[in-house]
Amino acid sequence: RMKILFAASLLLLALSHLSQVDASAYDKIVSHSRIRAKKQGINMCAIQEIIGTKKKYFSTCRNWYMGSICGKKALVLYECCPGYMQLEGMRGCPAAVPIDTIYGTLGVVKADITKQYVDMSKLTEQTQGAGSYTMFAPSDEAWEQLDAVLSYALLAYHHKRFLTKDLKNDMTLESMHSKLGLYINHYSNGIITVNCARIIHGNQVATNGVVHVIDRVIAPVKNTIRDVIGTNEELSSLNRAVKKESSLLGKLGQPGQYTLFAPTNKAFEKHKEGLKRILQDKTLVQAFLKYHLLSSVQCSEAILAGSRYETLEGSSIEIGCDGDSLTVNGIKMVLKKDIVTSNGVIHLIDQVLMPDSVKQVTELVGESQSTFGHQVTKLGLAAAMGPGAQYTLLAPLNTVFTDKVMSMDQHLLKIILKNHILKLKVTLSDLYNGQLLETLGGKFLRVFVYRTTVCIENACMVRGSKEGSNGALHLMKSLISTPSNSMYELLQKNGSFTVFLSLMEIAGLTELLKQEGAYTIFAPMDDAFDGVTEQDMKTLTSDINALRIILLYHFSNGIFISGGLEGSVTNLLETMQGSNLQMLSVNNSILVNSVNVPNKDLMASNGVIHVIKTLLYPGDLPVGREDLLYLLQKFIKYMQIKVRSTSVHGTHYSTPRNYRSREVNAALQPSTRFIFRSCFLFSCSTPLFALSVCLWIQLQRGPLHLH
Repeated sequence: RMKILFAASLLLLALSHLSQVDASAYDKIVSHSRIRAKKQGINMCAIQEIIGTKKKYFSTCRNWYMGSICGKKALVLYECCPGYMQLEGMRGCPAAVPIDTIYGTLGVVKADITKQYVDMSKLTEQTQGAGSYTMFAPSDEAWEQLDAVLSYALLAYHHKRFLTKDLKNDMTLESMHSKLGLYINHYSNGIITVNCARIIHGNQVATNGVVHVIDRVIAPVKNTIRDVIGTNEELSSLNRAVKKESSLLGKLGQPGQYTLFAPTNKAFEKHKEGLKRILQDKTLVQAFLKYHLLSSVQCSEAILAGSRYETLEGSSIEIGCDGDSLTVNGIKMVLKKDIVTSNGVIHLIDQVLMPDSVKQVTELVGESQSTFGHQVTKLGLAAAMGPGAQYTLLAPLNTVFTDKVMSMDQHLLKIILKNHILKLKVTLSDLYNGQLLETLGGKFLRVFVYRTTVCIENACMVRGSKEGSNGALHLMKSLISTPSNSMYELLQKNGSFTVFLSLMEIAGLTELLKQEGAYTIFAPMDDAFDGVTEQDMKTLTSDINALRIILLYHFSNGIFISGGLEGSVTNLLETMQGSNLQMLSVNNSILVNSVNVPNKDLMASNGVIHVIKTLLYPGDLPVGREDLLYLLQKFIKYMQIKVRSTSVHGTHYSTPRNYRSREVNAALQPSTRFIFRSCFLFSCSTPLFALSVCLWIQLQRGPLHLH
C-alpha cells in the first residue's frame, strides 16, 4: 500500500511539473489571480482596474503588493476566471461556461459588436460551421473607441486553434480573410498582444476553435518601419538622417522584430545645434539612430512598470509608463503609441534621445557632478580642451565642494581642477594598477586597482563612468591630491614622528622612506611612545634584528588607501616582515589589527602613510626575552603577546623565510646584509648548525649579546 501511495505521489508531482512547464506566462498570471481570489470562492480571479479608467489586468505579484499599475492606484475587483460563470445563490463561479461555436461564444464573452460585424461581413456561416479557428475579437469598448466604422477586413481570425500557451513571442500568423499579418508578442509579465492589441480575456474555447477578446480593433499591417519613416510627413527629418546610414536603412526594410522611438520634426528642431555636429559624422549618426532602436517589439500595453532595454547602439534606455503615457528614461515624451509595422512597432516622441557615445566629454557631466562642471566652465578649463583632442574628466561629486573648497583662491582651485582632466581618453576598462595618467596640469597620477574599486591617487571612483565621442568621465569621491614629497619628507615635516624616524635610522631602514617605490606604512606617532625612558630605548635598540622585524611589520609593498578596502570584511595585507596585517573599513574609518587609524591616506610620491598611535606587533611571533616582552607590553595594549622561553632550539629573532624585500636589502649596510643572508641561508639547516654559523659571523664583528 505504501508503494502504491508513493508511486501515486510521484505521478502527481510529475504531472504537476509538466503542467507548469507547459503553462505560458499569461496562464501563470491567471493562476496567480486565482490564488489572490481564493477566499472569494471557486474559480474567482483577482483583477486590478486602474482608477479612473476601464483598463483591467490580471494581478501580478509586483502590482498586487504595490497596489498600482503604471504609477496609478489600482482597484481590486473579483470576477469569474476565463471559462467560468456564476450561478444564482451560489458563491464564486461554480459553473463552466457552456461551449458553443465561435459565433455563439462571441455573445458569451460580450463581444456583441464584433458579432454584428461578423454578420455584416457574411462570416456567420463560417464561424458557426465545422473547422478549427482562432478569433481575436475586439471588445465592445474597443469598437466604441474608433472614430469611424472600419471594414470587415479588420476582423482577425486564423484557420487553426491557438490557445494562449500556443501563442509564442515573435510569432507571425496570417489572417484567414484578408491574408494580412497577425504579429504575436507574449511577454514575461503575462501580457499577450496581437498587433499591439492586448488579450484581455483569453482561452474561451469553442466547438470549432477559440476566442480571445482584445482591447482594440486590429488595423491592417502592410508597411515596414522603413516605409512608415519614408511616408510620414512628421518624420521627414528622421528620414533624412536614416538615409545617411545605408546599412540601418536596409535593416529597417527587412523582416525583424524592432521598436523604434521616432523623433518628430519638432524634436529635431529643438536640438538643431547639437544635432548639426552629430549629423556630419557617420559614426555618430549611426550611434545616434541605433540608440532609438530596440531589437524587440515593445507594445505600449505590455509596459506595466519601468524596465531597462538594450538598444542597438549598445547602451540601455528605461521604458516605463505613467498612467496612459509611455515614458522614456523617466520622461513623458511619447506623442503617439503603437504604429504597428510588419517588422516591429513605432512610437513617435517629441524629443531626441542622446546616447553618451555621441556626446562631447563636457556634456557627460551629470547632476551629481554639476558643481565640477560649472567650475570647469567658469575657470576656463572647458575652453582649454581644444577641438579634435580627447580628454577624461575625473569629476568629484557635488558633496566634495564644501564651503572650504569653494572659498579657496580661484587660481589655486584652477590648478587643482586641472589635475582632474586627463590629456587622453581613458575608459574604465583601460585602467590598470600602477598606470600613470598625465593631466592637463602636467602632473602624472597613479592608478590603484583593488578588488571592488579603482582609485586614482587618494580619490576612489563610484559607479557612473561614461564614455563620450571625444572622452570619458569618471565619478570621484573626493578631490585628487598630487603629492610631491616622499614619505620621509612628510613624516619629518610633520614633526610628530621623531621617535619612529629615530628607530628607522638606528635599524638602517631610513632609505625605505626616501627611495622611489610604492609602499604603505602605518606610522606610529610620538604618542605611541609616551612614557618611554632612556633605558626603554636602549632595550628596544639593543637587538637590531628584533627592531627591524618590528618596524618592517609596519610596512607593505604596494599602495593601499582606505577607499580601496572592501567594506565590512577583513582585508589581509602582507607586510615586509612576512606576517599579515588585518584591516577593516567601517563607517568611513579604518582599523588595523583592531587599532583605530585616526589619520589616513597621507599620499606621498613613493607611497601612502596611515597614522596610528600604537606600535604594531605580529601576533604569530612569540617573544623570548623578558626585558623586550616587558617593554612591548608597555607599548602594545591591543593584543596579548605570545611568550616563549629562549633556548638554542627555541624561537629567536631572525629574518623570516619569506622575507624578500629587495628594497630593504638594498638599504642595509653591506656587512649587515651579509649576516642577514647567511643566517637566512643556514636557517634551512638544523637550528644548532644555523646558530653556530650566525654566532661565528657575529664574533668576527664584535661583542656578542645573547638573547
